[in-house]
Amino acid sequence: MGLERRGIKDPKVFIPYHNVAYARDEDAQLLFKQTYKAPGEYPEAYKLYRKILAEQPDGSVTIASVGFVTSLAHLLQSVPDELSPLNGVELVRKKVKNIYLMGGVFGEAVEPDYNFTQAIDFSLKFFELWPKELDMIFSPGEVGDPLRYPDDQVISDIWWTECHPIKWVYEYLQCDTGQKMWDPLAVINAVEGDDIYTLSERGWVELTPRGETIFTPDPKGNCRYQLPGDEVWCDTVLKYIRLMAIQH
Repeated sequence: MGLERRGIKDPKVFIPYHNVAYARDEDAQLLFKQTYKAPGEYPEAYKLYRKILAEQPDGSVTIASVGFVTSLAHLLQSVPDELSPLNGVELVRKKVKNIYLMGGVFGEAVEPDYNFTQAIDFSLKFFELWPKELDMIFSPGEVGDPLRYPDDQVISDIWWTECHPIKWVYEYLQCDTGQKMWDPLAVINAVEGDDIYTLSERGWVELTPRGETIFTPDPKGNCRYQLPGDEVWCDTVLKYIRLMAIQH
Protein backbone atom coordinates (compact mmCIF):
# COMPACT_ATOMS: atom_id res chain seq x y z
CA MET A 1 0.00 0.00 0.00
CA GLY A 2 1.17 3.49 -0.82
CA LEU A 3 0.18 6.81 0.72
CA GLU A 4 -0.75 9.91 -1.28
CA ARG A 5 0.98 12.76 0.55
CA ARG A 6 0.34 15.55 -1.96
CA GLY A 7 -3.29 15.05 -2.87
CA ILE A 8 -6.24 17.39 -2.53
CA LYS A 9 -6.93 18.99 0.83
CA ASP A 10 -10.00 18.04 2.86
CA PRO A 11 -11.75 15.83 0.30
CA LYS A 12 -15.37 14.93 0.86
CA VAL A 13 -15.46 11.46 2.44
CA PHE A 14 -18.70 9.55 1.90
CA ILE A 15 -17.67 6.38 3.71
CA PRO A 16 -15.11 6.97 6.50
CA TYR A 17 -13.04 3.83 5.99
CA HIS A 18 -9.98 5.62 7.37
CA ASN A 19 -11.46 5.17 10.85
CA VAL A 20 -10.91 1.42 10.58
CA ALA A 21 -7.31 2.08 11.65
CA TYR A 22 -8.61 3.17 15.05
CA ALA A 23 -11.16 0.37 15.62
CA ARG A 24 -10.62 -1.35 18.96
CA ASP A 25 -12.23 -4.18 20.89
CA GLU A 26 -13.62 -4.09 24.43
CA ASP A 27 -10.08 -4.45 25.81
CA ALA A 28 -8.92 -1.41 23.83
CA GLN A 29 -6.85 -3.60 21.50
CA LEU A 30 -6.74 -2.86 17.79
CA LEU A 31 -9.28 -4.99 15.93
CA PHE A 32 -7.38 -5.13 12.66
CA LYS A 33 -3.71 -5.84 12.08
CA GLN A 34 -1.82 -3.00 10.44
CA THR A 35 0.95 -3.52 7.92
CA TYR A 36 2.66 -0.30 8.97
CA LYS A 37 2.72 1.32 12.39
CA ALA A 38 2.91 4.96 11.29
CA PRO A 39 2.00 6.99 8.19
CA GLY A 40 5.66 7.83 7.66
CA GLU A 41 6.41 4.17 6.98
CA TYR A 42 4.17 4.02 3.91
CA PRO A 43 5.91 4.54 0.57
CA GLU A 44 4.65 7.42 -1.54
CA ALA A 45 1.96 6.11 -3.86
CA TYR A 46 3.60 7.20 -7.10
CA LYS A 47 6.90 5.63 -5.99
CA LEU A 48 5.10 2.35 -5.30
CA TYR A 49 3.59 2.57 -8.79
CA ARG A 50 7.07 3.05 -10.24
CA LYS A 51 8.46 0.08 -8.30
CA ILE A 52 5.65 -2.27 -9.31
CA LEU A 53 5.61 -1.21 -12.95
CA ALA A 54 9.37 -1.48 -13.31
CA GLU A 55 9.20 -5.12 -12.17
CA GLN A 56 6.47 -6.19 -14.62
CA PRO A 57 6.75 -7.54 -18.18
CA ASP A 58 6.24 -4.98 -20.93
CA GLY A 59 2.62 -4.28 -21.87
CA SER A 60 1.25 -6.54 -19.14
CA VAL A 61 -0.31 -4.27 -16.51
CA THR A 62 -4.00 -3.42 -16.16
CA ILE A 63 -4.74 -0.57 -13.75
CA ALA A 64 -8.08 -0.23 -11.95
CA SER A 65 -8.56 3.34 -10.76
CA VAL A 66 -11.32 4.30 -8.34
CA GLY A 67 -11.58 7.65 -6.61
CA PHE A 68 -9.22 10.46 -7.53
CA VAL A 69 -6.35 10.17 -10.04
CA THR A 70 -3.88 12.14 -7.91
CA SER A 71 -1.33 9.33 -7.60
CA LEU A 72 -1.57 8.51 -11.29
CA ALA A 73 -0.96 12.17 -12.13
CA HIS A 74 2.12 12.17 -9.93
CA LEU A 75 3.28 8.92 -11.55
CA LEU A 76 3.00 10.39 -15.04
CA GLN A 77 4.95 13.49 -13.95
CA SER A 78 7.68 11.49 -12.21
CA VAL A 79 11.32 11.55 -13.32
CA PRO A 80 13.88 8.76 -13.67
CA ASP A 81 15.10 7.41 -10.34
CA GLU A 82 16.66 4.38 -8.69
CA LEU A 83 13.61 2.31 -9.60
CA SER A 84 13.63 2.95 -13.35
CA PRO A 85 15.64 5.01 -15.84
CA LEU A 86 12.34 5.94 -17.53
CA ASN A 87 10.21 8.95 -16.69
CA GLY A 88 6.58 8.38 -15.70
CA VAL A 89 5.03 8.65 -19.15
CA GLU A 90 7.67 6.37 -20.65
CA LEU A 91 7.27 3.82 -17.86
CA VAL A 92 3.49 3.73 -18.23
CA ARG A 93 3.76 3.50 -22.02
CA LYS A 94 6.17 0.55 -21.74
CA LYS A 95 4.52 -1.47 -18.96
CA VAL A 96 0.78 -0.73 -18.98
CA LYS A 97 -1.75 -2.47 -21.20
CA ASN A 98 -4.90 -0.49 -20.27
CA ILE A 99 -6.72 1.31 -17.47
CA TYR A 100 -10.26 1.01 -16.11
CA LEU A 101 -11.48 4.19 -14.41
CA MET A 102 -14.47 4.87 -12.21
CA GLY A 103 -15.47 8.27 -13.49
CA GLY A 104 -17.09 10.27 -16.23
CA VAL A 105 -20.59 11.29 -17.28
CA PHE A 106 -21.57 10.27 -20.79
CA GLY A 107 -24.68 9.72 -22.91
CA GLU A 108 -26.82 12.81 -23.42
CA ALA A 109 -25.73 14.44 -20.15
CA VAL A 110 -22.95 17.02 -20.08
CA GLU A 111 -22.12 17.63 -16.44
CA PRO A 112 -19.08 17.53 -14.17
CA ASP A 113 -17.89 14.19 -12.85
CA TYR A 114 -17.38 14.09 -9.09
CA ASN A 115 -14.05 12.24 -8.99
CA PHE A 116 -12.42 14.33 -11.71
CA THR A 117 -13.84 17.63 -10.43
CA GLN A 118 -12.73 17.20 -6.82
CA ALA A 119 -9.13 16.80 -7.98
CA ILE A 120 -9.44 18.86 -11.14
CA ASP A 121 -5.80 20.01 -11.42
CA PHE A 122 -4.55 16.44 -11.03
CA SER A 123 -7.26 15.14 -13.36
CA LEU A 124 -6.38 17.59 -16.14
CA LYS A 125 -2.71 16.66 -15.86
CA PHE A 126 -3.59 12.95 -15.95
CA PHE A 127 -5.65 13.35 -19.13
CA GLU A 128 -2.92 15.47 -20.69
CA LEU A 129 -0.11 12.97 -20.06
CA TRP A 130 -1.79 9.56 -20.35
CA PRO A 131 -0.33 7.87 -23.49
CA LYS A 132 -2.91 8.05 -26.26
CA GLU A 133 -2.12 4.54 -27.51
CA LEU A 134 -3.20 2.91 -24.22
CA ASP A 135 -6.87 1.99 -23.83
CA MET A 136 -9.04 3.77 -21.26
CA ILE A 137 -12.35 2.18 -20.24
CA PHE A 138 -14.62 4.37 -18.11
CA SER A 139 -17.24 3.20 -15.63
CA PRO A 140 -19.48 6.29 -15.42
CA GLY A 141 -21.73 7.15 -12.52
CA GLU A 142 -24.92 6.46 -14.44
CA VAL A 143 -24.01 2.77 -14.73
CA GLY A 144 -23.62 2.26 -10.99
CA ASP A 145 -26.54 4.46 -9.92
CA PRO A 146 -29.20 1.68 -10.11
CA LEU A 147 -27.06 -0.82 -8.20
CA ARG A 148 -27.82 -0.14 -4.54
CA TYR A 149 -26.41 -2.44 -1.87
CA PRO A 150 -28.20 -1.41 1.38
CA ASP A 151 -26.30 -1.24 4.67
CA ASP A 152 -28.37 -3.92 6.36
CA GLN A 153 -27.83 -6.29 3.42
CA VAL A 154 -24.06 -5.74 3.54
CA ILE A 155 -24.01 -6.54 7.27
CA SER A 156 -26.23 -9.58 6.75
CA ASP A 157 -24.10 -10.94 3.92
CA ILE A 158 -20.97 -10.81 6.07
CA TRP A 159 -22.61 -13.11 8.62
CA TRP A 160 -19.65 -15.46 8.78
CA THR A 161 -17.53 -13.24 11.05
CA GLU A 162 -18.02 -10.54 13.64
CA CYS A 163 -14.64 -8.92 12.93
CA HIS A 164 -14.58 -7.47 9.43
CA PRO A 165 -13.50 -3.94 8.46
CA ILE A 166 -16.37 -3.25 6.05
CA LYS A 167 -18.92 -4.71 8.47
CA TRP A 168 -17.47 -2.63 11.31
CA VAL A 169 -17.74 0.58 9.29
CA TYR A 170 -21.35 -0.12 8.32
CA GLU A 171 -22.33 -0.99 11.88
CA TYR A 172 -20.66 1.87 13.74
CA LEU A 173 -20.11 4.75 11.33
CA GLN A 174 -22.29 6.90 9.10
CA CYS A 175 -22.23 6.01 5.40
CA ASP A 176 -24.09 8.54 3.28
CA THR A 177 -23.74 7.32 -0.31
CA GLY A 178 -26.76 5.02 -0.33
CA GLN A 179 -24.23 2.25 -1.06
CA LYS A 180 -24.26 2.71 -4.81
CA MET A 181 -21.95 0.21 -6.52
CA TRP A 182 -19.89 2.64 -8.61
CA ASP A 183 -16.34 1.59 -7.80
CA PRO A 184 -16.85 -2.20 -7.96
CA LEU A 185 -18.03 -1.94 -11.57
CA ALA A 186 -14.66 -0.59 -12.70
CA VAL A 187 -12.76 -3.21 -10.68
CA ILE A 188 -14.91 -6.11 -11.94
CA ASN A 189 -14.45 -4.92 -15.51
CA ALA A 190 -10.67 -4.76 -15.05
CA VAL A 191 -10.49 -8.23 -13.49
CA GLU A 192 -13.15 -10.15 -15.41
CA GLY A 193 -12.88 -8.42 -18.78
CA ASP A 194 -15.49 -6.87 -21.02
CA ASP A 195 -17.81 -9.83 -21.66
CA ILE A 196 -20.49 -8.94 -19.10
CA TYR A 197 -20.51 -5.27 -20.12
CA THR A 198 -21.81 -3.38 -23.09
CA LEU A 199 -19.26 -0.77 -24.08
CA SER A 200 -19.57 2.30 -26.25
CA GLU A 201 -17.90 2.69 -29.61
CA ARG A 202 -14.32 3.89 -29.60
CA GLY A 203 -13.45 7.55 -29.39
CA TRP A 204 -11.52 10.21 -27.53
CA VAL A 205 -12.40 11.74 -24.15
CA GLU A 206 -11.56 15.34 -23.35
CA LEU A 207 -11.77 16.57 -19.76
CA THR A 208 -12.88 20.19 -19.46
CA PRO A 209 -11.71 22.52 -16.66
CA ARG A 210 -15.19 22.07 -15.13
CA GLY A 211 -14.69 18.30 -14.90
CA GLU A 212 -16.94 17.36 -17.82
CA THR A 213 -16.00 14.35 -19.94
CA ILE A 214 -16.61 15.09 -23.62
CA PHE A 215 -16.64 12.00 -25.84
CA THR A 216 -15.88 12.26 -29.55
CA PRO A 217 -16.43 9.05 -31.57
CA ASP A 218 -13.45 7.85 -33.60
CA PRO A 219 -12.58 4.24 -34.55
CA LYS A 220 -8.94 5.06 -33.78
CA GLY A 221 -9.71 6.46 -30.32
CA ASN A 222 -8.36 4.89 -27.14
CA CYS A 223 -11.48 5.45 -25.03
CA ARG A 224 -14.68 3.51 -24.42
CA TYR A 225 -17.21 3.67 -21.61
CA GLN A 226 -19.66 1.26 -20.02
CA LEU A 227 -23.31 1.65 -21.04
CA PRO A 228 -26.06 1.35 -18.42
CA GLY A 229 -27.61 -2.12 -18.19
CA ASP A 230 -31.27 -3.04 -17.91
CA GLU A 231 -32.95 -4.22 -14.71
CA VAL A 232 -31.96 -7.85 -15.26
CA TRP A 233 -28.30 -6.92 -15.81
CA CYS A 234 -28.21 -4.72 -12.71
CA ASP A 235 -29.75 -7.48 -10.61
CA THR A 236 -27.26 -10.05 -11.92
CA VAL A 237 -24.22 -7.87 -11.26
CA LEU A 238 -25.43 -6.92 -7.78
CA LYS A 239 -25.85 -10.61 -6.96
CA TYR A 240 -22.29 -11.19 -8.17
CA ILE A 241 -21.00 -8.43 -5.87
CA ARG A 242 -22.98 -9.86 -2.94
CA LEU A 243 -21.59 -13.32 -3.64
CA MET A 244 -18.06 -12.01 -3.17
CA ALA A 245 -19.00 -10.75 0.30
CA ILE A 246 -20.80 -13.97 1.23
CA GLN A 247 -18.08 -16.32 -0.01
CA HIS A 248 -15.26 -14.15 1.43
